[in-house]
Amino acid sequence: MNPWFILIGLVVFFWLWHSSRGGGAQRGALAFGQSRARTVQNETATFKDVAGVDEAIDELREVVDFLKSPERYARIGARIPKGVMLVGPPGTGKTLLARAVAGEAAVPFFQMSGSDFVEMFVGVGAARVRDTFKKARESAPCIVFIDELDALGKARGSGMISHEEREQTLNQLLVELDGFDAMRGIIVMAATNRPEILDGALLRAGRFDRHVLVDRPGKDGRRAILEIHVRNVQLDATVDLGSVAARTPGLAGADLANLVNEAALLAARRGKTAVGSSELDEAIERAAMGLEKKGRLLTAAERRIVAFHELGHAVVAESLPHADPVNRVTIIPRGMALGVTWHQPQDDSYVTLRSNLLDRIAVLLGGRAAEMLFIGEPSTGAHDDLTRATDLASDMVRRYGMTEVGARTFERPRAALVNTDMQAATPRDHSDQMANTIDREVTRLVEEGLHRAAEILKGHHDAVIALATRLLETQQLTGAEVRAGVGLPPRVIAPNTPEAPPANASAAQASPVAEQQPRGVALKAPAGPATARDPSLA
Repeated sequence: MNPWFILIGLVVFFWLWHSSRGGGAQRGALAFGQSRARTVQNETATFKDVAGVDEAIDELREVVDFLKSPERYARIGARIPKGVMLVGPPGTGKTLLARAVAGEAAVPFFQMSGSDFVEMFVGVGAARVRDTFKKARESAPCIVFIDELDALGKARGSGMISHEEREQTLNQLLVELDGFDAMRGIIVMAATNRPEILDGALLRAGRFDRHVLVDRPGKDGRRAILEIHVRNVQLDATVDLGSVAARTPGLAGADLANLVNEAALLAARRGKTAVGSSELDEAIERAAMGLEKKGRLLTAAERRIVAFHELGHAVVAESLPHADPVNRVTIIPRGMALGVTWHQPQDDSYVTLRSNLLDRIAVLLGGRAAEMLFIGEPSTGAHDDLTRATDLASDMVRRYGMTEVGARTFERPRAALVNTDMQAATPRDHSDQMANTIDREVTRLVEEGLHRAAEILKGHHDAVIALATRLLETQQLTGAEVRAGVGLPPRVIAPNTPEAPPANASAAQASPVAEQQPRGVALKAPAGPATARDPSLA
């Protein structure tokens, strides 16, 4: 064969190969700016799949009506909201609610995350915003849902760090929100758990007109959520979902879904045909405290310290008329804890009185008081209790004006630095003398709580020793056994209201786990179910 033909053939081959590579790169560059929205034409989720957020559902039914019958609103001259922002903690069902709106209205659903818009190349995010809304106009009526809006919509400004690509993308989103007519049936929904950092331009009327709070569910809401998640689970007939709901204050819908799944996995591993109460109990404890540490062997002396420590919490809590009942006390190591005192609140609580906080401090310090009384010296196991008790006392003085120092606060809100998660320092607004007074008052509250706990335990000295002996043998006691062991009468739960104060002004609510609630806030999330110990006892 003529070598010239071979040479020409090779040149033509490489030219065609290079052209195809160049065209592919060009097409790739164009595709880079296309929308990454995941489109669902026939969403199957409906409001029947959502529970525990009835108020949010009621507000969103209006959005469904907008999408189904826009002409009814147009005739009367009403303007359909362009945007709906779902605000709430993680795991409360914001994304599921948005999907349910699309399912109820039977319209296409465009879903993406705020981070899907932002890239390292300037202009890509803005192009994706334009393409997303272009496709939405072609599919109207429809819903455009942006999850984690705070990744895209942080407040602009002259912060320490400039992010030109994100700001350009945000500007394009604002333009698109202004540029479409809601009467065509396009509703933009967004979700965030950090509304305080969003740009003010996003929140103004005419863009995200509706702000819907999707909060953690109460006890009835948790039960309704559990009923949804056990639909496809073989559940033993003896299981009481109401009891499970009462033992899981502060848990969101995602947490409850995981709890049911963990219980089902555990039942399958045990070879059972249905999920029983024991599996749900184990799942609750695992979710709150971690796995049981069967290999963590404590010495006899350490087990004795842990037993008295936990009984200190339990006996003090059961001795206070407004405290949450003790569900169970265990000295079985679990997660990072060597022992746990589980409380079962009678109901979710959202308002905290001064007497509640004083009681909470006393219960937190019940473990340290028991160590001093029955062991003769303190251990490191009370470290977490001391920290939380000190924080509560500090909040009473500094934040809530609940002491003789005065009905004022001693802190200022810290201003967030724009484009960062950092906070700017603010000058102290009180003197050194007042700072010393505050420190003394905090110390006084903690010491009084420790003294109250010690006095309660002294009054039940022999009974606590007998309970400790039983606890060391059985490794766990129920709240009823603790109460009977110290000879307390049947428990009567007093209302947590100013109209019905206890005879002793320090009697109130017991100590919940700090990890699942804000420390002593006046309007707070529901308390958690356990009081855990510092692992340093090991």
